[in-house]
Amino acid sequence: MRLSSVLASLFYLGALSAPSLASPTVLTIAKRTSGSLLDIAPKAGTCAGAKFPNECKTAAEAAPFINQAFHTYCITTPGEAAAILSTMAFETVDFKYNVNHFPGVPGQGTRNMQSPQFNLLYAQSLKLAVDGSDPKAVLAQLTVNPAYDFGSAAWFLTTQCNDTVRSGLKTGKLGGWQAYITECLHTTVTPGRQAYWERAAKVMGVSIE
Repeated sequence: MRLSSVLASLFYLGALSAPSLASPTVLTIAKRTSGSLLDIAPKAGTCAGAKFPNECKTAAEAAPFINQAFHTYCITTPGEAAAILSTMAFETVDFKYNVNHFPGVPGQGTRNMQSPQFNLLYAQSLKLAVDGSDPKAVLAQLTVNPAYDFGSAAWFLTTQCNDTVRSGLKTGKLGGWQAYITECLHTTVTPGRQAYWERAAKVMGVSIE
């Protein structure tokens, strides 16, 4: 299913260049599907009690920057959007973290918990002044800017996943998502990860049967 525009009306209809943190978390995709980011990341309603409060973002704060990333990287299908949303929500425990604390890999982070080598590539694509000698410094340049922080997962999908994986995601089927996890993210499909994807697929109106 191809959208009529670049995720038109996703999360909100405000200006993409200057997202408002007060924007609602409701998303409407081509006037066909509506849902809430909280339906994907149910613990993202508040940052009260967050272990690292400076890293935490609520759904309301995250939504406009995710929308901006989908626009920037031309994420135009619900299947790909569901994969990105579920990856971010799972990896950050509902947007509570953007730095790897467990086990604490230096330089690993952003909202999809990218490895340091990918953070360097991502920072270079953004024309940031990085040399790669200090992974923590690279990560800091990405996490200080919410647009960069929330843009990493969309960047990764569009630059590091091959066409076969992306085509599989566009079908919205379980096999396509599993290939994305194992062949592009190079990690393991788990029940917890899959639960996030199933919630995201439902919100995005993707039939996974």
